[in-house]
Amino acid sequence: MSTETKTKQAADERGFLARLQASPFLSDLLSNRLAVGGIVIILAMVTIAIYARFGALIGIAPDLQTLKTTQLGTNPSLAPPSAAHPFGTDIQARDIFGRVLYGAWLAMKFGTVTVAISTTLGVGLGIVAAYYSDITDNIIMRTMDVLLAFPSLLLALALVAIFPDELGLWRAVTALTLVYTPRFARVVRGAALKVLEDEYIDATVALGAKDPRVLVRHVLPNCLAPITVQSTLNFGLAILDLAALSFLGFGAEAGTPSWGLILSNGVKQGLLTGEWWWSFFPGLLLAITVLGFNLLGDGMRDALDPRMRDAVE
Repeated sequence: MSTETKTKQAADERGFLARLQASPFLSDLLSNRLAVGGIVIILAMVTIAIYARFGALIGIAPDLQTLKTTQLGTNPSLAPPSAAHPFGTDIQARDIFGRVLYGAWLAMKFGTVTVAISTTLGVGLGIVAAYYSDITDNIIMRTMDVLLAFPSLLLALALVAIFPDELGLWRAVTALTLVYTPRFARVVRGAALKVLEDEYIDATVALGAKDPRVLVRHVLPNCLAPITVQSTLNFGLAILDLAALSFLGFGAEAGTPSWGLILSNGVKQGLLTGEWWWSFFPGLLLAITVLGFNLLGDGMRDALDPRMRDAVE
C-alpha cells in the first residue's frame, strides 16, 4: 500500500471520528444519564451472553447439553445460593447460575432475529405503502390494521400454536415477527409520507430516478430516526414476549435454559415451597435487560426529537 493511500485512509478515519464526536445526536445521547445507563446494561448483557455461549469452547463455562441434563448425584437438589452455586440449584440439581447466563445468549440471539426480520418487513411494507398509495396503500395498511386489532400476546399465542413443538423458540420468533411487523409498517409509513412531501423527491423523480433508487437512496435514509427508536424499544419487548411465551409453554422446549422456562418451573415447583431463588434470578436478569433497552430507546427518542424532550420537561 502506497504512502499516499495510507495518508488518505488516515485522514478519512480522522474525519469520521471528528464527525462522530461533533454529532448532535451522539452528544445528546451521551449527556442523558439514563440512556448511558441503558447502554451499560445492554453491553453487560451482551458480554454475559458471549461468555455463556463461547465460554464452553475453551472450558470456562458449561455447554448447552450439560445445562439441559439432570445433575442429580453430582450437585445437591434445590440447594439455596452458595459459593458453589451462586444462584442455587433446581429440582434436577442443575446449576441455575449457568442456566441463567446461557439464557442471556438465547434472549439476545432470538430477540435480535425477531427485531431484525420484523424491522425489515415492516420498513419495506411501510415505504411501499406510502410511495405507491391508493390501492397498494389500502391493501397493505388494512392488513396491518387487522393484525393490530388483536392484543399482541394473544395473537402471538394463536400463531405459535400453528407451528410444531419441535421448532422450539423459532416458532415463537416467527409468531412475534408477524406481530411486530405492523408496528414498524405504521411508523415508517407515517415518516415516509412526510419525506415524500419534500420538493427534492419530486425533483429526483423528474430527473428520471427509478422507484427503487428513490425509495432506498432518498426515502429510507430520512426515515431512520423513527426506525431506530422503534427497533430499540421493540428489542426489549421481544425479549419479554419470548420469555412470556416460554413461561406459558409455547416457546422453549423442556430443559432449555430460557429465562421464561426457568421462571415457569420456578413458580410452579419452587416459589410456593420456599425455593425463591429458582424464579428470582432469571426474573431479575429479564427485568434488568428489558429496562436497559427501554432506557436506551427513550434516550434515543429524546436525542433524535428534542421537541419531545422539551415537552416532557
